[in-house]
Amino acid sequence: MERMLRRKKRVRWKRLMLLIFILMIGSVGAYATYQYKQGVSLGKEGKFNNDEKVAKAFQGEDVKFGRINVLLLGDDSRGEEHSRTDSIMIAHYDQDTHQSKLISIMRDSYVNIPGHGKQKINAAYAYGGPELLRQTIKENFDIDVNYYAVVDFEGFSKIADIIAPDGIEVDVPHEMQYGIGTTINPGKQTLHGDKLLGYVRFRHDKLSDFGRVQRQQEVISKLKDQALSIGSILKLPKIFGVITPYVDTNLDTPTLFSLGKDLLTNQSNDLKTMRIPVDGSFTNEQFKNAGAVLSINLEQNKSALNEFLSS
Repeated sequence: MERMLRRKKRVRWKRLMLLIFILMIGSVGAYATYQYKQGVSLGKEGKFNNDEKVAKAFQGEDVKFGRINVLLLGDDSRGEEHSRTDSIMIAHYDQDTHQSKLISIMRDSYVNIPGHGKQKINAAYAYGGPELLRQTIKENFDIDVNYYAVVDFEGFSKIADIIAPDGIEVDVPHEMQYGIGTTINPGKQTLHGDKLLGYVRFRHDKLSDFGRVQRQQEVISKLKDQALSIGSILKLPKIFGVITPYVDTNLDTPTLFSLGKDLLTNQSNDLKTMRIPVDGSFTNEQFKNAGAVLSINLEQNKSALNEFLSS
């Protein structure tokens, strides 16, 4: 009799634990759905909300696990049908070592664009979108890009505010105003939203695009650190909700969640960065068909890029 009572207690305990588990899963699902819908509502004005995606045209090799390269493009079009991309980056992530790296390619780099001859590299996006830019990077730098993401700059400021609600601390070297729609005063300060966007877009000083690339890498590195907090794990569905209307990408939702979970739940190393062209590998030149360009030593940059990704 006593044995039967103990057995019944064990059965009731298992049922209770199963019920608690089901309720927990349901609560997490409901919370994630709520957060995702909140994110979508924040991005209802997003440029890619109703636009057709171009993912089918992109021919990068699909990689489910291992070393992944994602072409990150900043879209700064003002209604033009064929605009040049404002920034070109390659985000590299190794799922075995959990090492993340970021490569910025200067948009004025003078390279060969398949079918179009020598041009600034950002012209490839205007001629043939992310796929032609992928081909251009492969031909000139021998790097395979697996996926792409075109980010509308309006979405950048909203995503940054969700990841870092307390802002990002920066040291502004001088007043920034021209061409960014706001004024940023010099000195150490915490920037949010539009001012943070202006900080990474400004290029009207003596450093021009070189300074802008430095600031972009600085802010992305700090956002990554913010994203690796417990709070950001809880915000992940909301972040994806905001991303959807502001980002055109061929990364499917399961892959995005897998990468996001991997980055947030594993001990990630510091973000390593580099710039193409590397120091001492380019000259400033002028051509009739392209204007002012960076004439680069391709072999020197291919070697530096290969060493950076291999280390």
